[in-house]
Amino acid sequence: MAQTSFLCLLLFFSIFCTSPVAMAKKSGKSDFIRTSCGVTQYPDLCFESLSVFRSEIRQSPRQIAQTALHVSLSRARSVRSYVSTMTRVKGIKGRDLQAVKDCVDNMGDSVDRLSKSIKELGEMSKGKNTADFMWHMSNVQTWVSAALTDENTCTEGFTGHGKNTNYRAGIRRRVTGVAQVTSNALALVNHFAAKHY
Repeated sequence: MAQTSFLCLLLFFSIFCTSPVAMAKKSGKSDFIRTSCGVTQYPDLCFESLSVFRSEIRQSPRQIAQTALHVSLSRARSVRSYVSTMTRVKGIKGRDLQAVKDCVDNMGDSVDRLSKSIKELGEMSKGKNTADFMWHMSNVQTWVSAALTDENTCTEGFTGHGKNTNYRAGIRRRVTGVAQVTSNALALVNHFAAKHY
């Protein structure tokens, strides 16, 4: 019994003696993410969606922008798949069905543009001159902005009244969620760009 108590005590001290360093590192990365998210329109959502990637983001403005784009792309793909399944729902017809199909196209364009922006940002080298950097960043900003427009256009197709209000609300809620993380990603991209101009 005494030996068990001693081992428990030893384990207790080993955990609390080593954890402050680990916690400080984790806290520092979280503080960087929290501060960076302050430039976005949806800072709480930004922190929630990016804090799980703190080890990859570290203290890098470029990496946090890149990670935010990956989060946006992942969610856009998921929503595109969801909306695509809605085209096969029997109760959705006429103008409602056309709105769904248009949304699938919009989300497809959004996915394509986010993919391009991630590739462009990933290939940018610190060694490039200012003109090259600005050209590449302009492409990234244009594509992410266009992706956000695609997402907002999709939600506009489901405003107003219709017979299938439940499916409309479901699509609008999901696409709005993607638009919010894309908006945050654009803000972080712009913040990263501003540091280098």
